[in-house]
Amino acid sequence: MNYKKAALEYHSRGRPGKLSVTPTKPCSTQEELSLAYTPGVAEPCLEIEKDPLNAAKYTARGNLVAVITNGTAVLGLGNIGPLAAKPVMEGKGVLFKQFADIDVFDLEITENNTEQFINTVKSLEPTFGGINLEDIKAPECFYIEEKLVEAMNIPVFHDDQHGTAVITSAALLSALEITGHDPKKMKVVFLGAGAGGVACAKMFEAVGIPHENIFMLDRRGLVTEDRAAEEPYRGYFAQPGPAADLKEVIKGAHIFMGLSSKGLLTEEMLASMAPNAIVFALANPDPEIGYHEALKVRPDILMATGRSDFPNQVNNVLGFPFIFRGALDVGATKVNEAMKLAAAHALAALAKEAVPLSVCQAYNAKSLAFGPKYIIPKPLDPRVLLYVAPAVAKAAMDTGVAIRPIEDFEAYHLRLQKLIELKFTRDDLIEMKSTKFIPSFAVSK
Repeated sequence: MNYKKAALEYHSRGRPGKLSVTPTKPCSTQEELSLAYTPGVAEPCLEIEKDPLNAAKYTARGNLVAVITNGTAVLGLGNIGPLAAKPVMEGKGVLFKQFADIDVFDLEITENNTEQFINTVKSLEPTFGGINLEDIKAPECFYIEEKLVEAMNIPVFHDDQHGTAVITSAALLSALEITGHDPKKMKVVFLGAGAGGVACAKMFEAVGIPHENIFMLDRRGLVTEDRAAEEPYRGYFAQPGPAADLKEVIKGAHIFMGLSSKGLLTEEMLASMAPNAIVFALANPDPEIGYHEALKVRPDILMATGRSDFPNQVNNVLGFPFIFRGALDVGATKVNEAMKLAAAHALAALAKEAVPLSVCQAYNAKSLAFGPKYIIPKPLDPRVLLYVAPAVAKAAMDTGVAIRPIEDFEAYHLRLQKLIELKFTRDDLIEMKSTKFIPSFAVSK
């Protein structure tokens, strides 16, 4: 396929772009018009003035997320600016809607001054139920998110950091179980110390990897204590001792986590890792070492990449739509660490469930089963919604950040299932009814 030609035709045919705004209420008569706007619209305005929580009842705010960027670190394209970043932001909006029925306005902001960018986003709080920060370069992205989380009373989530962290942590949980490795004894080497690398390393700690066992490298080599003061975010993982390169640091490592560039992990380096190593080579579009090349050198490894044409694709679409779904449904004021960890454990749990035939067929596979070549669910598995959203909602409630707690989780499961029921056959639903996240009452009769 000529992807350039196909992609440009896809984005330009018919109405240009990938998103539109569609009314949710009828407005074809004088009476309906008077309810939609004046004079009827005054009534919900007054109710919201009395109680701001009514905004979620009478407006789209409770199901509306802003996807916001300044275009300084777009995919693998770099600092291409906010206007050129717009197709990516529209794409995120499509994924939110397709996978979790969340509405999105994409906002591309011409602002590289960090404080001004923060102030601009803060001023948008009355409009949105959540903020998804996207494609903002490090280290500014860390500070921006921190300040917005402190200042805003709605979830603020930088997907390049935490979406990647949630999915890789789910994959790590599965990989550790399959290999039988003890997380407390693992030496983990990170190649890439940007937004994703730092967030993943922190979440790896949360699933049991000791802080001192995490070795982080960037273009200058191993991040050491002499660099900690000037680079506080990656410096959190600074190691004592002299500088070293990847060839030296990776010797005897049990886990490699690559968020860098093509070809940086050589066959020699891979061969020096510990037996039954776990290799997450996530550089896109080409990993740090080729999938087939790696397995030829080390058939004992368990490997994941960011590509859909190899097993174990680490794809952020497994995370952000469902995390926001759960957060919005309970009116969460933030996405905290417990909610992220709940999402990772939910994904790892789903990976161990039998995979419906319809999902296998979507990937041209006869079957999919938990093991070295299937450690995380497939992005097109609709059950992800039924696992992750309730887990996130429950964690928000348990940690006291939910302002609209769910009182009836059975009814909530039914509502979520209605969002995905057309994606499964009845036989699929019957097959899954014993799954704890899909109770039997939720199966169509």
